[in-house]
Amino acid sequence: MPKDIRRRFVIAAGGVAISLAACARERPALPVVKANDNRVAAGTRHGDTLRVVLTAVKARWYPESDSGPSVDVIAFAEEGKAPQVPAPMIRVSEGTIVDVTVRNALADSSLHVAGLWSRPNDGKDTTVLEPGGSRHLTFSAGEPGSYLYLASPGAHRLAFGTDDERETAAGAFIVDARGAAPDDRVLVMNVWGEQRTPDTYVNALAINGHSWPNTERLTATVGDTMRWRVINATVRGHPMHLHGFYFTVDGSGDMRRDTAYAPGARRLAVTEEIDAFQTRALRIVPEREGNWLFHCHLGFHVIPGAARLVADSATDAHAAMSADVTQHMAGLVMGIHVAPRPGTAVAARDATPSRRLDLFVDEGARRGHAPRAFGYVLQRGPLRPAPDSIERVVSPLVLTRGEPTDIVVHNRLNVATAVHWHGIELESYSDGVAGWSGTPGHLAPMIAPADSFTAHLALRRAGTFIYHTHLGDLEQLTSGLYGALIVLDPGKSFDAAHDHVFVAGWDGPDAFTVVNGEVRPAPLVFDAGRTHRMRFVGIGVVAGGEYTLKRESKLVTWRAVAKDGAELPAAQAKVQPSKVSMMAGETYDYEFTPTPGEYMLSGTVDGGGPAWHQRIIVK
Repeated sequence: MPKDIRRRFVIAAGGVAISLAACARERPALPVVKANDNRVAAGTRHGDTLRVVLTAVKARWYPESDSGPSVDVIAFAEEGKAPQVPAPMIRVSEGTIVDVTVRNALADSSLHVAGLWSRPNDGKDTTVLEPGGSRHLTFSAGEPGSYLYLASPGAHRLAFGTDDERETAAGAFIVDARGAAPDDRVLVMNVWGEQRTPDTYVNALAINGHSWPNTERLTATVGDTMRWRVINATVRGHPMHLHGFYFTVDGSGDMRRDTAYAPGARRLAVTEEIDAFQTRALRIVPEREGNWLFHCHLGFHVIPGAARLVADSATDAHAAMSADVTQHMAGLVMGIHVAPRPGTAVAARDATPSRRLDLFVDEGARRGHAPRAFGYVLQRGPLRPAPDSIERVVSPLVLTRGEPTDIVVHNRLNVATAVHWHGIELESYSDGVAGWSGTPGHLAPMIAPADSFTAHLALRRAGTFIYHTHLGDLEQLTSGLYGALIVLDPGKSFDAAHDHVFVAGWDGPDAFTVVNGEVRPAPLVFDAGRTHRMRFVGIGVVAGGEYTLKRESKLVTWRAVAKDGAELPAAQAKVQPSKVSMMAGETYDYEFTPTPGEYMLSGTVDGGGPAWHQRIIVK
C-alpha cells in the first residue's frame, strides 16, 4: 500500500480519537439524507418515456444510525423528495427513452455529471453544471445491463489517493431486457472520506446508504435463487466476499457497457474484486440455513477503528475483541438470514465419524515488523506443542474431500479470537463470526483465552482455501493468524515437491507484505518435465499484488485450473501468460510444467515493503 494510503488508516492501528463535531464549524441546517434500498425506481412513465428530475444538493447523511454521527455531503434528490444515498435508482426496460433534467443547487461549486447516456458509450460525454445551472438530457436507454451514474464537485478528481473521497452523489442505472420481470436486488456501495489530520482519515462506508450494523438484513430460504446487481460507485476496488456459499458471476459492466456472460464464461467465486465504478451480476443459491455475511475483504472497510465515521481508538480496541458482531465489525458488511425450506427438517450434521485435528493459537517471541507474533500450530503427535511454539511459515492444513473433520481450536493467547474457514461450504455455526454465525438462539461465541471451539467442516470440494482470524483483525491478522487450507480428493496425498503454496500476508500493521512469512526465501527446486501445482493465497489486510513467473525476464506460460477453490470450467482452464493479480481473500491455482533452467517468481505487492522474489531452479 502506498505511503499516503497507509497514513489514512493510522487511526485503526491505535491513533488518537477524533470528533467530527470538534473539527467542524457551526453547521447550518440541511435536509437529511434518506438511505436508498434500491427497491423503488425514480421518475414517472409517459408511454415509452421515463421522465426524471434530479437536483444535487448539500445534505446531512447519517450512515450509521439516525442518532449517530453525520457528515455533510453532496446528494441527489428526486423532485419533491428527500435527497438519497445512493442516488435515486433509474430503472427502465430496453427501448425506453430517458428524459432527465439535472439541476445543480450547490451555491459554491460546479458539478461534473457522468453516466446519464445511452449504452454502450465511450464514457467521454461528461455534463458540467455551474452553480444554479441545469441541463435537460434525452436519450435511449440502450442495451440491457447494470450501470451507474454519478456527479462530482468542481475540480475533484475521481481517483483514489489523489483527493478525499466524495462518491455520495452516485446511484444505479439499470436497463432490463425487454419484457423481463425484475427478480433481483440492487446493492450500491458509496464512500465519503476525508483527511482530517496528517495521520487521520475518516470514512463513511455504506451499502445502500447504511453502514454495518445498520445495513439491511437480506433474507432467503434454502434453495432460493438470489440475484444481486452489485455496483461499486466508489473510486477504489472492493474484493467482495461471501461466507458459506459460492456465487456465480453472470456478468460485469461499468458506466459505459455491460457484458452478460455466456454459460461457458461464467465462474464460481467466494471473493470477487469489483474495481472502481464497475458492476457485477451475481447469482447465489443458499444450500444451508443460518446467518451469513457478504462483505468487503479490505480490512479497513470492516473494522471499527477505520470503518466508522468517528474513530475512537480506545473504544474500538475494546470493540475489536467483542463477541458482539455489531461492535467488532463495521462498514461494508451485509448480513444474510437463510431459513430452512418450509416442510423440511433442519439439516442434521453428517453422522459419519469425524476426523479430529487440534489447532493451537499461540504467541511466540517477536519477529519481523509486527509488535506481536501469533501463529496457528497443528498438533502432529501425542504431545501438545509448547505454548510459545509458532512457525514462521504456517504449514497448510491438508484435509480430504468428503471426510467430515472436526478442528478443535485451542486459544492460548491472552485475548479472544475466532477462526473463519474462508471458502469452505459448512454449517453456519462453524463459520467463525463471533456473535453472528449460527441460528437465532444458537450463535457461535468468540474463543476466550484458555478456551476452545470445535468447528465442523463437511469439505464438499477439493481446492485451495484459507483459514484466518475473524476477530481483532488488524492486530491478529498482521501478527500471523492466517494460513492455507488444502482439500484433496480421496486417495490423494499432499506432495510438497510438486504442490507449492504461496501465502501473501502482512507482517505488522504498516502493510509490510511477506509471502510464506518471508521476503527473500531460499530457492525452490522443481523437477523438469513434471506438472507442478502452484497455489496462490492472498490474505493481507488490504493489499493485493501481481505475481509473475519469468525465465530470462520473459513471462512463461501456465494453465489456470481453479479460483477460490472451485475448478474452472473447461472453457476457462486455459494456458496463459504466467501473471496473476490477486486481492485480499482470493486464491488462484495454476499448473506449470517446466523445462530445465532457472526461473524467477516475483510479487510486486501493493502493500509496501520490498518486492518479493523466489528463484526456482528446474533440474
